[in-house]
Amino acid sequence: MDEHQGLTALIESAWAELNGSDARRRDLCLDTVSDVLESGRLAQDYVERTVGRLVTVALSGENYAVRESALHAVCTASAHYELPYRVVEPLAAGADGFEPLLLAYVLAVLGSTRDRAALPVVERFLNHPHPEVRREASEALTDLHWPREPTQDTRA
Repeated sequence: MDEHQGLTALIESAWAELNGSDARRRDLCLDTVSDVLESGRLAQDYVERTVGRLVTVALSGENYAVRESALHAVCTASAHYELPYRVVEPLAAGADGFEPLLLAYVLAVLGSTRDRAALPVVERFLNHPHPEVRREASEALTDLHWPREPTQDTRA
């Protein structure tokens, strides 16, 4: 089994356990997914599918800790891969339903896409009552105005 297969097997195992576990265990499964995404060694199409699943969890009726872990994993992915806006767009559509800390994650992810389609959503939160949300909206706005720098594929 090569490295990529080993990493994807870890994520698939976490997904399988996620479906049949209690909230604490689901939280730990999502931490595993985040750890694997942090490696930066997965194929882009696999990352996009994984992030799509994480977005679904973040938007679910799960408890706060599980949704926070899902969003943390999406942020981890956005730090190591170029996530297209279309993959995280459901977060933009559901942004108003997030608690302030979770909303900060959402804004960071939207900014990381460097896609100006996220501008209207991000701009709405520049005057949010919570300072962390305002700060993250401001940073996301800055990110959205800067073009994405070319990245090098670290998978060898």
